[in-house]
Amino acid sequence: MPGQDFETVVAGYYEPLYRFAISLTRSEADACDLVQQSFYMWATKGHQLRDPSKVKFWLFTTLYRAFLESRRHLTRFPHSELTETDADLPVVLPHAPRHLDAMQAVEALGQVDEVYRAPVALFYMEDCSYQEIANILEVPIGTVKSRMARGLAQLKQIFAATNPARQQTGGHHG
Repeated sequence: MPGQDFETVVAGYYEPLYRFAISLTRSEADACDLVQQSFYMWATKGHQLRDPSKVKFWLFTTLYRAFLESRRHLTRFPHSELTETDADLPVVLPHAPRHLDAMQAVEALGQVDEVYRAPVALFYMEDCSYQEIANILEVPIGTVKSRMARGLAQLKQIFAATNPARQQTGGHHG
């Protein structure tokens, strides 16, 4: 596969994979572990992928599966510090939704229920289509659409609850 050597794949996909991982885990260390695990899987099994255009899909699917497996593991073997992390997360409020930077978006996304977080992150942060999201998450496209709607509704509530000044300064009602 010309152009698909390990270094090229890492250079091309590290940042988007990391953004996706941090939106899922809300932890830099866990996100780094997931990305590293995904690239390890690529190094050991990537040569089996025949279609070079599917590298992105393969990596995101691998990362998401690793995330789900880590969640199952944590459910079976919970750590007490996980319950404390929510309180430690800073809530950064945008002055206007149009001025969201990536960190603010990730922090708000971290407050969305886990099941809705992945499709919203893939759509808005990685520019994946609904079909690509359905493939990565291995769910029907209808499920993606409903999870997107619910996730966006939660984000809207989060921004409304954390920025009441915006509601009081007028704006459009309706």
